Amino acid sequence: MVISKRAEPTLLTDQVYAMIHAAILSGELPAGSRLKVRDLAEQVGTSVMPVREAIRRLEETGLAEREPHKGAVVKSLSLEELIHVYDVRRLLETEAARLGSERITPEDCGRMQSEYELMRKAIDERQVIALLDHDEEMLAILYQAGGNPVLLQTIRALWQQCRAYKIVGAQGSLDAGDDGSLWRYQQDLVAAARNGDPAAAAAVNDASLRDASERIKARLAEQGSA
Repeated sequence: MVISKRAEPTLLTDQVYAMIHAAILSGELPAGSRLKVRDLAEQVGTSVMPVREAIRRLEETGLAEREPHKGAVVKSLSLEELIHVYDVRRLLETEAARLGSERITPEDCGRMQSEYELMRKAIDERQVIALLDHDEEMLAILYQAGGNPVLLQTIRALWQQCRAYKIVGAQGSLDAGDDGSLWRYQQDLVAAARNGDPAAAAAVNDASLRDASERIKARLAEQGSA
């Protein structure tokens, strides 16, 4: 009984954190949105304490930040952070693709192909969040094959940190009618994995992340001008 009572608040905070976290990653709470404690508590049906703790955890993970006269907000997009995050992603994900393509099984290649096809379906239906989810799952299959769980965990954390940027980039490509940039690299990556070609897999990932970074930069510049 004592253990259960002590665990209860933490479990509630975990649930509230998961709800707000999901809303941020899905774009329901876009960059710059104010995280008003009382409003959020009312929406999720709890007291303010678990909401405050959840917001604190979001700040620790880099998804929220404090702004003068506003309090906590969903972290805003900046060109500087974009460059830094994508530079780190390139370092880690080119290596993860190289390692994974050396060890991946035919069964896992089949799973990658399935996620790729679901991603293409999401692109056709203009479902940005679904396309990003399937893209990340496809990459995670490859990276997990490399056998370094810490590397995959670190990459997943970066994906969360830059989800808002990824939404901007994907939506921009769809709006411009240029969806090829959203699937051609992934198609080549699946082929490199099937062929067991680590150099090709690393090169594809490097090119893909460079291209994504440039597309997002252009989109942010357009939004800034507007």
